[in-house]
Amino acid sequence: MHVTAYLFFNGNCAEALSFYEKAVGAKLGGSYTYGASPAAAHVPAEMKDKIINASFTIGDSELMASDCPPDKWFGKPTGFSLTIGTSSVEEAEKVFAALSDGASITMAMAPTFFAERFGQLVDRFGVSWMVIFEKQ
Repeated sequence: MHVTAYLFFNGNCAEALSFYEKAVGAKLGGSYTYGASPAAAHVPAEMKDKIINASFTIGDSELMASDCPPDKWFGKPTGFSLTIGTSSVEEAEKVFAALSDGASITMAMAPTFFAERFGQLVDRFGVSWMVIFEKQ
């Protein structure tokens, strides 16, 4: 058994995945559009090029994502945060800086009582992230 986070975007899933590729080295797996799916005849024209399902990895973790149809959009995700554990202070700072582009910083990257570096932000797509390099 395993748990995979599934992220929903408001029409900008492809842009988010491209950003994550550059910011954190995400590797895109399969990606499918509404227009190339069995649902193609039942979606509005503006959704045809939007992503109905995509998978990607960050390090050893698999995530999934899609664009929500406008009538199903429930707002930006809240109540959870994706956490990236890094292997060095330098990597933590680099990842945090990359994700910070257009983000709202909720806790600046800094040493804490539980980590050599820790920071929190909400990226420009509304996804909450924590970046950590734990105390060694």
